[in-house]
Amino acid sequence: MAEQPDEARLLAVAVSAARAGGLHALTNWSRRHEVIMRAPHDIKLQLDVECQQKAESVIRRAFPEHLVLGEEAAGTDERNAGSSDYRWIIDPIDGTVNFSHGLPFWCTSIAVEYRGDVLAGAVFGPALDHLFTATRSTPASLNGQPIRVSQTTDLPQAMIATGIDRGSNLGIPPLAMFNRITSVIQKARVFGSAALDLCRVASGHVDGYFEAGIFIWDVAAAGLIVRQAGGRTETLGVPQGHCLRFMGSNGHIHDALRTVVDVTRFD
Repeated sequence: MAEQPDEARLLAVAVSAARAGGLHALTNWSRRHEVIMRAPHDIKLQLDVECQQKAESVIRRAFPEHLVLGEEAAGTDERNAGSSDYRWIIDPIDGTVNFSHGLPFWCTSIAVEYRGDVLAGAVFGPALDHLFTATRSTPASLNGQPIRVSQTTDLPQAMIATGIDRGSNLGIPPLAMFNRITSVIQKARVFGSAALDLCRVASGHVDGYFEAGIFIWDVAAAGLIVRQAGGRTETLGVPQGHCLRFMGSNGHIHDALRTVVDVTRFD
């Protein structure tokens, strides 16, 4: 039996993979209009595919026996499933629409899990020069400096990041949910990158995050980073494939925010 890698090594590979994918996107930003697929309210770029290949090659060189699930090849891990209990989860460009418009709010997200438990994660925002990291046994950090969630305790004083994606909202009217959230908080913000939104929760700049239809590759690494910064995360309801209803918070407002976004109370 092969020796199990420790979390420090897993994180080092996650960081290398995130940098490989993210820097490829950054250095080729002038190619941001190379669209290979258009869908309602979303696009796929040639660079999405290339950045996933860059990140995945780093992982496979280090751990050829591990499974890999990437946004640009969802389902590959199930089709090629072997005996490994390790699975890497890649989002090559989270915030593709932002990227395509020349906005800096995008990132590469890499997580690794063991039997469903995320052990290490890295979220790299190259245009912002932000690298968020955490392991299951070490605190969250931004560019090597420890970060902590905010101390906001009252929902009316909270800033909440969210998304309004009409293409993947699991049947929940996105604008109705947005109005419901904004009616009870200080401000809502839609930045367009779920992984960076959650990292802003971890760093204390935002108090909470919720999205009704987000994918595992958007939140796997950033969710760990929130938890290791002292916050809480939660998947609400039953996932539909890789699509989730997901929330994260500083912990203090978590229960109150859950009550607001609980779809069983939606009318």
